[in-house]
Amino acid sequence: MNPLRLIATALCCVAIVFGGLTFPSNAQLNPFFYSQTCPQLHYIVYQILFKVAKTDPRMPASLIRLHFHDCFVQGCDASVLLNKTDTIVTEQEAFPNINSLRGLDIINQIKTAVESACPNKVSCADILTLSAGISSVLTGGPGWLVPLGRRDSLTANQTLANQNLPGPSFSLTELKSAFADQGLTTLDLVSLSGAHTFGRSRCFLFSDRLYNFSNTGKPDPTLDPAYLLVLQNQCPQNGPGDNRVNFDPTTPDILDKNYYSNLQDKKGLLQSDQELFSTPGADTTAIVDSFANNQKAFFKNFRKSMIKMGNIGVLTGKQGEIRKQCNFVNTKKKSSELDIAAVTSTESFEGGVVSSI
Repeated sequence: MNPLRLIATALCCVAIVFGGLTFPSNAQLNPFFYSQTCPQLHYIVYQILFKVAKTDPRMPASLIRLHFHDCFVQGCDASVLLNKTDTIVTEQEAFPNINSLRGLDIINQIKTAVESACPNKVSCADILTLSAGISSVLTGGPGWLVPLGRRDSLTANQTLANQNLPGPSFSLTELKSAFADQGLTTLDLVSLSGAHTFGRSRCFLFSDRLYNFSNTGKPDPTLDPAYLLVLQNQCPQNGPGDNRVNFDPTTPDILDKNYYSNLQDKKGLLQSDQELFSTPGADTTAIVDSFANNQKAFFKNFRKSMIKMGNIGVLTGKQGEIRKQCNFVNTKKKSSELDIAAVTSTESFEGGVVSSI
């Protein structure tokens, strides 16, 4: 059977299993939002991401990260996708995002395909959120029905991007604070950090741990000595810092529980990773141990936390807009012209309960 058909069948099974459940979502979001206005949405997104993941196994991790970087800045409203213009100060040039936002072109590719099938119906915010959920499934992770119905922002906020996005050298206290600011708990923090079970990081983000941790002139003592040597070989001292290293040295392209096993073995790549396990007396240590021993527990909580994060600060109803292009806000029409986009976008939020594939 065609692999894509297998994936579609699996998603259908998920819909049957979870179809009767109540979802912990914003009251105006619904997993079946586009059933009438764009019933082929899930298939279009799956089809494109399946092909992309075959040639670029890093992309699913990049899309989940892109979703995270969107939601932590004025909510899950696709503001991170907006390019710099005369009126937009793009989040893409915020320090945590410079040269590290892969997936923008893929979201645009999906948007073009969706627009062709369902003009002015589906927001870029929903496409990004749905792509993150599908990326989990494509890499062996849990699946869930993604609550939909978001609209796109009219602005971006580079200042908030610099302020809200956690850094690779954050302490556990700083991590907890950054997540709490978004209404996320310590359990959400540990669960969502599990996305670092796949993907890559550039050396400059953690090279201080290898040679001059906290200005001591020595490596980070929480790093396993053998792993330290491996990382030093991949990231030479005083090198350019652009080399990319697997977050997970065991299964770098699969979403599994190995991230937590790595933390137990002192093989967390970023300081912010290892902080979850090596901070003395931390309440996160027990959660790491639980997930390391039970992948089902990790998947269950990862699913819940991804849905919860996807509900941060969403725009619904008549808020924001449905962008025609994800990188730019819609061009304002003259007052004498009928705003067809506004009419069709309103239609997409009425009567829309019901679609999974």
